[in-house]
Amino acid sequence: MFNVRKPTLLLNENICRDNIRFMSHKAGWHNLEFRPHFKTHQSAKIGKWFREFETEKITVSSVSMAEYFADDGWNDITIAFPVNLRETDEINKLAERITLNLLVDSVETVQYLAANLNSKVKLFVKIDTGNRRAGLDAKDFKGITNVITAMEKSANLNFTGFLSHAGHTYNASGREQIGVIHKQEADALAGLKKLFHSAAEKVIVSIGDTPSCTTEDYFKGVDEIRPGNFVFYDVMQHELGVCDSAGIAVCLACPVVSVRRDKQEVVVYGGAVHLSKESLTDGLDRKYFGLVVNINAAGWSLPLKDCYVKKLSQEHGVIKMSESEVKNIKPGDLIGILPVHSCLTANLMKEYLTRNNETITMMR
Repeated sequence: MFNVRKPTLLLNENICRDNIRFMSHKAGWHNLEFRPHFKTHQSAKIGKWFREFETEKITVSSVSMAEYFADDGWNDITIAFPVNLRETDEINKLAERITLNLLVDSVETVQYLAANLNSKVKLFVKIDTGNRRAGLDAKDFKGITNVITAMEKSANLNFTGFLSHAGHTYNASGREQIGVIHKQEADALAGLKKLFHSAAEKVIVSIGDTPSCTTEDYFKGVDEIRPGNFVFYDVMQHELGVCDSAGIAVCLACPVVSVRRDKQEVVVYGGAVHLSKESLTDGLDRKYFGLVVNINAAGWSLPLKDCYVKKLSQEHGVIKMSESEVKNIKPGDLIGILPVHSCLTANLMKEYLTRNNETITMMR
C-alpha cells in the first residue's frame, strides 16, 4: 500500500508506459516524427521510459527545462514557446551543445537573434490556427514571408518549418469537434508547407495537442507530433472522450481531516496548491475540480459515482460524497482525486510516488 502522510501525487507506472507505447506506435503507423512534450512529467526518469520506444527528439516549454533534459543526454530539443530574448546567454550555451529548435513569430525577434546568437539554431515559424494565444495567422502570408526572409540574412538561423498548437481542442464539445479543429489545422499548415516549400531543404510541419494526436488519423502534410498530456491524461481528456478513466496515470492521494455526514461532505488535506484551480462543469451545471476514487493496493479504483471535488481553497479540498460512500469514511483515511489537468498538478507537486513506494523526482 502507498505510504502517504500528506498530499502525494501517485503514479501508476504501467498505465504511463502503456500511454507512451500507444502514442509512439501511433506516430510510427502514420510515419510521423515523435517529439513528445516533456512539460507534463518534467522528470528525467520518466523521460528515460520514452527511450525504450526509440524516442530521440523532445519538446519542452522553457529554456531551463531544455537545460535539465540536455543534462540528461537529450540532444535534439524544441522549446515550444516564443523565444524569450532575455535568456539569450542561456540559449547560446544550449545551442553550443545540442540541436536547438526555437519558435519565432516576428521580424524583430529574428533580427535580435541574428545579431546575438553565436551558434546555429533551427527556427520554426509559430502559426496560430485558432487557439488565439501566440503566432502568426495562417493566412498572414506577407507576415510569414517577412519572418522567413529575415532568417535568410543570418548564417546561424535556419528556417525549419511551421509549428502550431491547437489548444482550442481542449474546449471542444467532443471528439467530432476535435476532428474538425484538427483537420483545419493540418490543412492550413500543409498549405503553408506547399507555398513555402522552396524556403528550406525540407519544410517540417509540427503539431502537438493531445486530443487530436490521440483521436485522429488524418495527418496529410504533417511531419511531426508533439503531444505531452497523453503521458498521464486527466479528467479533462476523459470528459472530452479522448481517454477512458482507466487511462489516467496519476492520482492525488489526500488525507481525510474532517467528515460532515449530515452534508455528505468530506474535507481533505489537498487544495489549490496541490491540484490547481482548473475546473470543469458537469451535466447538472455543477463546477468540480476533480473526480474521486478509492485508493487500493493496485493503485486506485474507477471514479466513484456522484462523488467529486466541489470546492478548493489553498490547502483544503471539500469533496461531495454520495450517501453510500460518506458513511464509510473517517478522519485519517486516504481519498484519491483524479486531477482535472494533470500538467498543472504535476508541476505543483514536483514528485511522484509509485506503487512500490519509489519517489520519482522532477526538475526543480
